[in-house]
Amino acid sequence: MPHRSSAPRTPAAKTVVVIGGGMAGLIAARELVSRGLAVTVLERSAGFGGCVADHKVAGLRLDSGAESYSTRSDTVPDLARELGLGEKLVTPNPVGAWIRFPGKDPQHSSMPLPRSGILGIPADVLDPEIVRAIGRAGALRASLDKVLPLGSLYKDDGVSLGEVVRARMGVDVLTRLVAPVVGGVFSADPDDLDVDSVAPGLRKAMKKHGSLGAAVGAMRAAAPAGSAVGGLSGGMAQLTRVLTAELRASGADLRPDSDVLTINRSGAGWTVTTAGSALAADALVMAVDGPGAVDLLGDSLPRLVADRPKTVPGVALVTLVVDVPELDAHPRGTGVLVSAGAEGVSAKALTHATAKWAWLAEQTGPGSHVLRLSYGRAGEVGGEAADDAGLYSAALADASALLETSIDDADVVGWNVVRWNGALPHASVGHRDLVARVRAAAAVERNLEITGAWLAGTGLVAVVDDARVRARALADRLAPAGQ
Repeated sequence: MPHRSSAPRTPAAKTVVVIGGGMAGLIAARELVSRGLAVTVLERSAGFGGCVADHKVAGLRLDSGAESYSTRSDTVPDLARELGLGEKLVTPNPVGAWIRFPGKDPQHSSMPLPRSGILGIPADVLDPEIVRAIGRAGALRASLDKVLPLGSLYKDDGVSLGEVVRARMGVDVLTRLVAPVVGGVFSADPDDLDVDSVAPGLRKAMKKHGSLGAAVGAMRAAAPAGSAVGGLSGGMAQLTRVLTAELRASGADLRPDSDVLTINRSGAGWTVTTAGSALAADALVMAVDGPGAVDLLGDSLPRLVADRPKTVPGVALVTLVVDVPELDAHPRGTGVLVSAGAEGVSAKALTHATAKWAWLAEQTGPGSHVLRLSYGRAGEVGGEAADDAGLYSAALADASALLETSIDDADVVGWNVVRWNGALPHASVGHRDLVARVRAAAAVERNLEITGAWLAGTGLVAVVDDARVRARALADRLAPAGQ
């Protein structure tokens, strides 16, 4: 369905400043422009889109952040179609990824990742793949999930994902299956994640079906058929390029390299100052990270200060373009998730991008491959502290170990390191309460909305949905009476 055309703007159109030009800010701006509002987007970096960006490596235009989206809803496919990218929607190679466990013998510490669960939680703990992953003793402990009473686990406040899995299925399921998946998705430890935020409906399903495994099975059965993720032929960063072009064509003022210094109340509106200007606005959308939003709004909304979120660990992504014909066989499927403590590997995950995406393999041709290795777990600073040369050396060693194929400097056609510092917020225990408090604090200001992943949740689906809701609500409040 095409996006509704921009409403005609009159000289007296209400003005809105959107602070933050990541995906949340761009989506909010698009909604506001479509309602006839005069929109300015201020982005402190040189480019827009946040983690939905790209870079050139060895002549290839590759995603430098998000390279897929969740297919649990039609949010991203519908957006792609609205932007004229519907024909580029693709699904990954169904062969799936592998998992690397602690252990000195790679042949006994690597296996295909079981795909019968949610966030690594298995529906059937006696499935042979699961037994192989967690061992017979681990499977026996996990099978107690079927008979253990739920107690108050399904209704207590402030419960972590790790607490639920450990209590129901034991430590082997938690450390060997759930932790690697969660680390790859959220860069966080399961014990730090609010179960209701990262697995909505899971505890409700536990109460209904009587066990964690049964709840996972029911949720899997109710999920849309097909791949759990999708992508765009040519890369996800196309969303950013088309969005920014559409916004400019619609009259939005997009300003990169505009670091906001202060925000102050000014009569019925706001004054936003940058190094080069002071903007007056009728309304404001904050679409930056949590610490940044609280720091800028703290003087105007002191209630927010107590809920300033902690800065999350940084993540470094190393992209290697290599000529290694042995990788044509896709020895580890679409990539490898790495358990904490796996010997001789410092990466938390490897994506074999040319094995995952057919469109990319067609571009590179036989023998050439694109590998993406990510660094930085909760509680670690390796991805932030290591220099680019050190990460490159680590990536060569890790790729060789994880793929069990020798890859050295002579095989590398091009490489690059991209750092996402504080860009992957996760829903810590108590996250829902924090969101409720932030929303309540913002609600006292009729002409303010706050959005972004720190409130909406990780992933494009959550970010896009929340930005749309917040922008539409603001536009409704700014509309003249009777409209």
